[in-house]
Amino acid sequence: MQQILWIETLVKLASGVVLCLAPATAIRLMGLAPASSPFWPRLTGALLLGLAAATFIEGAWPSAGGLGPAGCASVNLAAAATIAFLNGLGTAAPTRRGAVALWLVTGGLVLLALFEIGSI
Repeated sequence: MQQILWIETLVKLASGVVLCLAPATAIRLMGLAPASSPFWPRLTGALLLGLAAATFIEGAWPSAGGLGPAGCASVNLAAAATIAFLNGLGTAAPTRRGAVALWLVTGGLVLLALFEIGSI
């Protein structure tokens, strides 16, 4: 269970840092729809950093009451459902590369959520 929390922390931390520091580059590399302003990608990055911190706290000090595996699973499933819905509508990514990247992210989030649910 601890390994899942550490993986969760690293994935969210890396994603959050990239979105906060280089949102336009990250969007271009992923093949996603360009943002008219870097505000929203950076805000998303900040939220990911907050989730990474909560997951880190849960893994390092279980009695401190961080996010926990149930919270991580619910966040991952909500994000996966939203990404899958938008990708299914064809509004999430203007390129095939972007759509494939989003389906891979969706699959990864669902897989991670299943491991987290299995560890509860």
